[in-house]
Amino acid sequence: MSKKIIVGITGSIAAYKAIQLISDLTKKDYHIEVMMSESAAKFITPVCIQSLTKRKVYIDTFDDENPAIITHVDIVKDADLFIVVPASAHTIAKLAYGMADNMLTSAFLAATCPKLIAPAMNVHMFENPITQKNMQSLKETGVLFVEPTCGLLACGDIGRGKLADQEDIMEMIHYALSKKTLTGKKILVSAGPTQESIDPVRYITNHSSGKMGYAIAKAAFCLGADVTLVSGPTYLKKPYGINCINVVSADDMYQAIHEISKQQDFIIMSAAVGDYASQNIADQKIKKNDHKMTLELIKNKDILFDLGQKKLPQQILCGFAMETSDLIEHAQDKLKKKNCDMIVANHLKTDGAGFQGDTNIVTFITQDSMKDYGLLSKDELAYEILMTLKKMEESLC
Repeated sequence: MSKKIIVGITGSIAAYKAIQLISDLTKKDYHIEVMMSESAAKFITPVCIQSLTKRKVYIDTFDDENPAIITHVDIVKDADLFIVVPASAHTIAKLAYGMADNMLTSAFLAATCPKLIAPAMNVHMFENPITQKNMQSLKETGVLFVEPTCGLLACGDIGRGKLADQEDIMEMIHYALSKKTLTGKKILVSAGPTQESIDPVRYITNHSSGKMGYAIAKAAFCLGADVTLVSGPTYLKKPYGINCINVVSADDMYQAIHEISKQQDFIIMSAAVGDYASQNIADQKIKKNDHKMTLELIKNKDILFDLGQKKLPQQILCGFAMETSDLIEHAQDKLKKKNCDMIVANHLKTDGAGFQGDTNIVTFITQDSMKDYGLLSKDELAYEILMTLKKMEESLC
């Protein structure tokens, strides 16, 4: 059965952005019910929303089609999530004080499901201590927020108040709908490639996109973990709600991970860390000439090996392996040498697997088991990895 989401839209110029969100949620097969304040209906029409959801849009509290049913109470009884997007300062104030004076606020007060608010307003309205106090009051009751971003606002001011990016709102929707099976766990994830400079212009790197590590970090966050993502250079957007440490070289990554590794419950090393670095980095750009250029390389520190040597009894350490030949044998050898609890072996040469894509084909290898996974999205695979590691931790207790 699909999840039921109540979407409340309030009077804000950002109301038009809710149309795309509702469209995307509908395409993902969520059951969507929409409520609008009277002010919101001045920015976008209910007909526009109804064409997407194929359901009535509710505005008037007393517009009950069936006199035996109180709509604002009945409609939220089986809801899985109530989101208000965008949320004006006026509506946030009413929700903070429990003022049920329209369909949206009445239903919000009656709902017992998780609640998420995405504010959008003028920067001075958002930063006003009264608004901040109202938001804090709602947070203390368990209401989740996806904070607005900085930028040029409709009024011409520049500052924090723009509705959060849709990607961030979607991530918080996933967070709100997920069971918090990893609450209380600290999880460190490494992702992406590393870059080793040759001169001020050039560097050595690899084809890693960081997609797998970012998917794991997002999934761990949705499951309630305290997540730190140590990321090499990548074009991917920083995941919402996650502490992200950006690094460049393998040594940078080693230092960043070394400082926080002892505080982690799970360490998942999905980054493609460069094995070698240039022994001498030129101060100036190396000029092209007709002769061969020879690079003298030195070996980087082996981060995974170091983590395995220093692993605490209660820690779970997961590494990744990617080979062009004898993958399983190399992965099993890596598991032992690096003292890992699990190795995720990537089938690089199989269609649908590899660095840049959104899917992967892998084998989970532990000390006493091996399990193959067919073609999965990296998002799906992230949950499989985390749930497997959680089971391993439980078996240690």
